[in-house]
Amino acid sequence: MFSLIFWISAIHGLFGLIREKYPVYAYIGFLLAVYGCISGASFGLVGVFSEIFNISHDQYLADFANYPISTGLILFWSGPLFPLSLLVLGIVLMLNRSVHWFICLLICLGAIAFPLSRIPRIPWIAHLADLLLLIPMIYIGFGLIKTNSYESLSTPDS
Repeated sequence: MFSLIFWISAIHGLFGLIREKYPVYAYIGFLLAVYGCISGASFGLVGVFSEIFNISHDQYLADFANYPISTGLILFWSGPLFPLSLLVLGIVLMLNRSVHWFICLLICLGAIAFPLSRIPRIPWIAHLADLLLLIPMIYIGFGLIKTNSYESLSTPDS
C-alpha cells in the first residue's frame, strides 16, 4: 500500500523521460499508470479489511458481484493498468533510447512478472517482480539525481 505512494512519483519521473518527444502519450500514460496505482492500493485495502473482518476470498468476490460497476472501476478493470503502463513505457523508453536497453528490458520483465505474482499470490515471484522493477528505478533515479536532467540520461549509442 505504502509503496504505491512512491510508485506514483517514480512513474512521474519515468514519463518525464519521454514527455518532450511523446507529450500526449506521456500525459495519458501517466494518468492511466496512476489510476492503476490507486487500484493497487484499493486491492491492498481489500486484503487488509478481509483479514480484519475474517472475510474469505470467495465471499468478498461474491459480494463484489453485487456491485459490478463500482468494483470494476475501482479494482478489476483498472488493475492491469499499472503493469501494462510499465510494459508499454519500458518499450517506449527503449525505442526512444532514453535509458540503456538493459534497464528497459528489466522494466518490461518486471511489468510482466508483476501480475504473474500478484494474481496467484506467490510470494517469491512477487519479490522477484519487485526486484526486477526496483533495480531499474534505482538506476534511473540515481541518474536523474546525479545529472539533474532528463536529457543527459539518454544513451544514443545503446
